[in-house]
Amino acid sequence: MNICVFLSAADLSETYTAPAREFAELLGKRGHSLVWGGSDVGLMKVVADGVQEAGGRLVGVSVTFLSDKARTGCDEMIVAKDLAERKAELLARADAVVIMVGGTGTLDEATEILELKKHGLHTKPVVLLNTAGFYDGLKEQFQRMETEGFLPLPLDSLVFFADEPAAALAYLEQ
Repeated sequence: MNICVFLSAADLSETYTAPAREFAELLGKRGHSLVWGGSDVGLMKVVADGVQEAGGRLVGVSVTFLSDKARTGCDEMIVAKDLAERKAELLARADAVVIMVGGTGTLDEATEILELKKHGLHTKPVVLLNTAGFYDGLKEQFQRMETEGFLPLPLDSLVFFADEPAAALAYLEQ
């Protein structure tokens, strides 16, 4: 399976890097490919290292203005002209999507993926990996959107919230 992971390129504490590394190792050991933003910094590097060390394949999709941070030694590296093209390419190459901790870029990617799914423009499973309760507030907001009629589909048909890496991968493999 080609699993797209949206996540931060920031250097983060073990609270976030340990679960990301665990997910990456599981992904690689199970023979899946990582499709990610292609950067070789921060949490993106942690995940790419873990997948590669566990025998998984790496498919990076960088963007022109970040190409100096792109990882070398990938199985495949694509350089998109802008962020919109990058998101489209990431989704096109993925069989499933996992959203890990991140900042505004990750949040932008997550909401776009969910909006596209809401409108039936893709049917790929989407998992939000809620490491250390990072997305508790977002989950609460999505639940409010569902309760108050802002979502035309049940929330659980749009996204699965997993608290642990193994639960995220188990959901995708079912």
